Amino acid sequence: MTQEQCPQRNNVQNTEKPQVYKVGIYGWRKRCLYFFVLLLMILIVVNLALTIWILKVMNFTIVSAVFYSGLHYHLLGIDSLTDLEPLYAKEIQSRPGSPLFLQSSKNVSVNILNEKKQLVSQLIAGSHGVHARGKMLEVKSSAGKLLFSADDHEVVVGAERLRVMGAEGAVFSNSVETPHVRAEPFKELRLESPTRSLYMEAPKGVKIEADAGDFQATCRSDLRLESKDGEISLDARKIKLLRLPEGKASPSGTRQTVFEVCVCPNGKLFLSQAGTGSTCQISSNLCL
Repeated sequence: MTQEQCPQRNNVQNTEKPQVYKVGIYGWRKRCLYFFVLLLMILIVVNLALTIWILKVMNFTIVSAVFYSGLHYHLLGIDSLTDLEPLYAKEIQSRPGSPLFLQSSKNVSVNILNEKKQLVSQLIAGSHGVHARGKMLEVKSSAGKLLFSADDHEVVVGAERLRVMGAEGAVFSNSVETPHVRAEPFKELRLESPTRSLYMEAPKGVKIEADAGDFQATCRSDLRLESKDGEISLDARKIKLLRLPEGKASPSGTRQTVFEVCVCPNGKLFLSQAGTGSTCQISSNLCL
């Protein structure tokens, strides 16, 4: 090739425009990519909404749901937690409409500690019974009324009626203070001390009433009625003094059916056959 031809070829190559190659996704590929991105965003929003709904339905909070695999167990529908690490929670409750069971092969203990990690209250339910320990025990009704209370000083029963269903009744080792003791309708009321004494004391008096029946006081030794500053009144249509000792018969030898009641200086009573005058002196030996 001659030199005259080479410059002509170079001029032809310089006059041609450079070719530009575009890099990217166009056409149906681009539309498919946008569709998958939109679908992924929709799945993320739905997943987040379902997570929030589950947390709201199961009543999970940051404070009360911090335990090992708790959310995982609830999502799987497992209602019992066994062989796990200790459970720390502020509130434990069952699902709405479902009971809450605490089950153990040995016992279930509830311990309350103070700021110094010292035991102040305890409740143990085991095979031998239920044991409670604390400074005070209170039982209240749904309306907030006190039904039962116990502490180191006293035991208070706030119910309107205390009923003892045992066949032996109620046994008290010490004194009992109450304003009213009453039996059930058509039932007997018995106050008994088999081996010791029975005292009833009140600063303003003791009143015993039997509106529809008899009042009976029985003792093995002596029955004593004493009034220090007042009097003893027997108010009835008929007063019977049975088994009183009788004095000697009158010297006339006639058997009388009328007697007079004689009172000794020491308070003893005896009967003496009535006469025209007092015959108590005849049987004065009964006063000894």
